[in-house]
Amino acid sequence: MWAAWYAWIADDVLATGIMSFVMHELVYFGRSLPWMICDAIPYFQRWKIQDQKIPNAAQQWRCIKSVLFTHLVIELPQIWLFHPLAKAAGMSTDVPFPAWTTMAFQIAIFFVLEDAWHYWLHRLFHWGPLYKNIHKIHHEHSAPFGLAAEYAHPVEVLTLGIGTVFIPIGYCWFAPDFHVMTMYIWICLRLFQAIDAHSGYDFPWSLHHFIPFWAGASHHDVHHEKFIGNYASSFRWWDYMLDTEAGPEAQQRRRDKKRAERDAKALAEQQRLSMESMGKDAAVMACQIAVEKKTS
Repeated sequence: MWAAWYAWIADDVLATGIMSFVMHELVYFGRSLPWMICDAIPYFQRWKIQDQKIPNAAQQWRCIKSVLFTHLVIELPQIWLFHPLAKAAGMSTDVPFPAWTTMAFQIAIFFVLEDAWHYWLHRLFHWGPLYKNIHKIHHEHSAPFGLAAEYAHPVEVLTLGIGTVFIPIGYCWFAPDFHVMTMYIWICLRLFQAIDAHSGYDFPWSLHHFIPFWAGASHHDVHHEKFIGNYASSFRWWDYMLDTEAGPEAQQRRRDKKRAERDAKALAEQQRLSMESMGKDAAVMACQIAVEKKTS
């Protein structure tokens, strides 16, 4: 069926482009649909992180129109450019597909590299002029919802999308076994991650409860609520290492750290004063001994 599709279209760029765009739209809106249903049913609000902020139909429809425009004008050209660029770098579209272990390893690499790219670019977008003119659009929703994952300024969509699309192309130059099917699985998982992170829901079975360094909705929702911190996309380690975590737990850790530093500084000062006092006492004693020797 895979080979028949490429044979029927008779143009690899067109075949990959159509399949990629259709897949992207089906996954994006298909994965967003369950969260729209959750928002419409009061029962699920017990797991809503900001349970007083439920998107209404007008907000969701406005978001859909904006996202569709972005998909057609910004992402579609990227999708169309992907095949010739990746093919030139060594990507395969032939059958059989690579072993699942090979694909899993490559996708894990993409997640780690994209997360680093996203962290630094996202943090840069919070710099005054870039936030005001570009990133502020994405923050119109202080309580995010699934459809809003790609609701952003075209420049932001294009820039952050580089981490998703062009990291695999760069990987092609170093790995001869990269297949377009791996790319499709990676895109699907990346879309799931982005939409779930914006869902606004934290269930007992959410992934971060089982993988502590996974970011998830609980991590990104705080970013939208506080407008700062928690810049990474998939993992928590960049925010942890660079002290850009947001939320009450992170604030408490900072307070504890400052308190510990203050206590350590006070203890060091106390020890210094004690040593100075001991030094003075020793000097006085030495003088007394010297005087006694002279008078004896």
